[in-house]
Amino acid sequence: MNASEHNCCDSGFCDSDETFMQAALDVAAEGGERGEVPVGAVIVHQGTIIAKGYNQPILSHDATAHAEIVAIRQACQYFDNYRLPADCELFVTLEPCTMCLGAIIHARVSRLVFAATEPKAGMIVSQQDFSQVAFYNHFLTVKQGVMAEQSRALLQDFFRHRREQKKQLRQQLRANQ
Repeated sequence: MNASEHNCCDSGFCDSDETFMQAALDVAAEGGERGEVPVGAVIVHQGTIIAKGYNQPILSHDATAHAEIVAIRQACQYFDNYRLPADCELFVTLEPCTMCLGAIIHARVSRLVFAATEPKAGMIVSQQDFSQVAFYNHFLTVKQGVMAEQSRALLQDFFRHRREQKKQLRQQLRANQ
């Protein structure tokens, strides 16, 4: 991936959380179009998006293929290292789960920005705050709620559409009996 192709600003640096979250929402929508739960993530280094990922456990047959993990893997390849430079930021459309938070910490992401909370499995604010526990050897800065409504709407629309499809399928099966 050529980092210069993914710069959000002509000046080479952009500090707009909304700009990067919009990029994550765009990636999430791409995953949703492919039948995956629409969660997207981008990793930013010095104002440039250097990695992107959307949820893809179904497509990849990989339970670990959450948006954050996909983006972290891509960023680690970009830097040819399993740890990211100290100024890498992760923008994700949904509060990370335990697995993703572990990967975020191990990759040494310096800042996490997420949109919507995840009431069932979120490990930053919803269930626990595992991002600041004392036994980790890495701490990150966290910002929540950036474009949360847009993220929630994307998820709600996806699941509403999925429920409608299942309802139509059941009706077709009944009609064919």
